[in-house]
Amino acid sequence: MHASRNPAYAPPAGEGSFSAKLCGMSISRRGFLAASLAACAAPLFAQQAPALLPASKGRRVVVVGGGWGGLSAARQLRALAPELEVVLLERNPTFFSMPLSNKWLAGLVDGKLLTHDYRAAARAHGYAFLQAEVSAVDRERRRVHTAQGTVGYDWLVLASGIRHDYAAWFGNDARAVAHTRQNYFCAWTPGGEFHALKAKLDNFKGGDFVMTIPPPPYRCQLAVYERALVIGHLFKTRAVPARLTLLDPNPPPQRFADVFEDRYGDQIAVVPHARVKSLDPFAKTVVTEFDDIRFDDALLMPPQQAGELAWQAGLIGRSAEGKPSGWAAQEPLHLHAVGDERVFLVGDLIDSASPLFGHYPKSGHLASHLGRIAAQEIAARASGKTTGTLLPESRCFVSTCMDPLESLRIDTQYRLRGDGLIAQTTKQHFDPNPRGEDEDWAKGMFGEMFSYQ
Repeated sequence: MHASRNPAYAPPAGEGSFSAKLCGMSISRRGFLAASLAACAAPLFAQQAPALLPASKGRRVVVVGGGWGGLSAARQLRALAPELEVVLLERNPTFFSMPLSNKWLAGLVDGKLLTHDYRAAARAHGYAFLQAEVSAVDRERRRVHTAQGTVGYDWLVLASGIRHDYAAWFGNDARAVAHTRQNYFCAWTPGGEFHALKAKLDNFKGGDFVMTIPPPPYRCQLAVYERALVIGHLFKTRAVPARLTLLDPNPPPQRFADVFEDRYGDQIAVVPHARVKSLDPFAKTVVTEFDDIRFDDALLMPPQQAGELAWQAGLIGRSAEGKPSGWAAQEPLHLHAVGDERVFLVGDLIDSASPLFGHYPKSGHLASHLGRIAAQEIAARASGKTTGTLLPESRCFVSTCMDPLESLRIDTQYRLRGDGLIAQTTKQHFDPNPRGEDEDWAKGMFGEMFSYQ
């Protein structure tokens, strides 16, 4: 079959192709998943599912997830190990960047900067792109399952991101989960929710608006406060008779707390140490330990965990008491999954990296560096070599005031101590008069991932 008849598949240069746009199984409730995983996995894997791609002539690396980590892994693998076939699987048709998305909501960044074509990146770097939703990983047979077939791998890079743990609020109440997802989505994962959030804010005419912040760890920790700032700024500049109530289980960072109070006192009310005890999305009420709060509209962000595939594949770590940690267990110096050196874990889904600081920042920059490290590890193993100590770094930009525009850059470095533990050093750089450094940084990162000019 020819590529022109199969737009969901972008082959590497010089190869034929075949595919179709795919969708996959969705398991959304933790309780259901835990109870039925064993029953579901056996018949799924027992089926003789057709191969979605022909057998590789050499060795194949499958990358699941086209975020910052997955894209960087695919790009670096082609550069470091051109003898390996690389296939990127991603369910979304195009890439939209979460970093800088809050400034896009505020109208300060052009959406064209944040939106990119997976197929163009695949052609530029020489790997295959398949728009497909992976429903399961069979680690024993080394293949991934989609709705239309399977793809075998020699190595797997799992960069499938996070999921929202609505079970923490609703248990197995699927109706409440569906209503919350539909009406009070938090737009914290790639997809159409970003544009739906912009429409929600553009169309909000006034009233009580609630935003919840999950307990850590969660993706882009300071970006939730930046988003609250943007919402308050939009309410103020548009003269919307509205008030944002920010329910935070932690005390907010002091710089944001000061700006909220000094410049947006009529638009933003912060409730610190406010852990959500229960939520009724139909009655539009959030219950904390101290108060019942009613809302007219909301962004309701529950606790976060590793995405569905990490659970399905049996990659979740456990505490000393044997309880699931919620995140994928990884060998921190080499990035492969605990107990499986054919699977590499990249990005926001990973568990604690060190007892000295816990989790790496769940940022795009750090995910990109983890993707590079995974690529170096796989390239070395494919050639029978080993790597030295490879550690990531993180850089994150957030706006701390909208008018006048002020920003904060957070740089995080890592080193290996003599006792074998990873240590973290973080520095913050406040800029009262930024000149677009965050956009220049993004263009540089996109340049590596997409050949962006």
